[in-house]
Amino acid sequence: MGKRWLGMIAGCIVMVAIACAVGAEVIAPHDPLAHDPQNRFVPPGASFIMGTDNFGRDVFSRVVYGARASLGVGVLSVAIAALLGTALGTASAFAGGRVDLVGQRLTDTLTAFPAIVTALVLVAAFGPSVRMVMIAVVVAFTPQVTRLARARCLEVKEQAYVEAARSVGASGVRIMLRHILPNTAGSVLVLATGYVGQALVLEAALSYLGFGVPPPEPSWGRMIFEGARLYLETAPWLTLFPGLALSLVALSFALLGEALRDTLDPVRPARH
Repeated sequence: MGKRWLGMIAGCIVMVAIACAVGAEVIAPHDPLAHDPQNRFVPPGASFIMGTDNFGRDVFSRVVYGARASLGVGVLSVAIAALLGTALGTASAFAGGRVDLVGQRLTDTLTAFPAIVTALVLVAAFGPSVRMVMIAVVVAFTPQVTRLARARCLEVKEQAYVEAARSVGASGVRIMLRHILPNTAGSVLVLATGYVGQALVLEAALSYLGFGVPPPEPSWGRMIFEGARLYLETAPWLTLFPGLALSLVALSFALLGEALRDTLDPVRPARH
């Protein structure tokens, strides 16, 4: 019951974050890019609930718009990684033989490198941009999804109903679409949900190092970097609020993934 309630709370937080990303124009009270020199470094209060930064920009509005950049990178890139990984892992396991062997050696090679190293190499080589950050996240997480999808496919392939489908002449494509993918989707969904939180942290780390979403567009990682670099002691709210948003949403995705794991129970025997 405790995990279920935590999962519900986490789901609500994720929904609020997504609502901020989608409806930023409606929720944010100010233009996140508008400079206001007369209101520089205003502490949190009635006029600006999260204060203002060194350019007089409203921190709350920037946090709300930052959800669009951070969640856009996190959710979309993990979704792409989940689709690619599921397709590659399922095809590799279903084909077997040398195809599976070569595919797994490539997957093991990519998995050997930490995600942050892979992302840094790609972004440093091709330049910082939202597109490159997304590609870096996709490349970093696709191998993990591939390994999971392959393991689930190998498990489902041995089930009696798959053998029965083969015996009546079902094609390989039909078996994958009708029996294997539906029994793999739950495990991939659980894994991908948890990876969204990791992708948010990865995007923030890249932005903190100067390789993420380029300024002046706000993202949580970029805001943490800008606040912590020069104004951590004089204006701590510049780092505090985007850091809280990032931590809370990343933790919520992790808890939501745990709740989905308990609900879907991906280790139970596959059913048709």
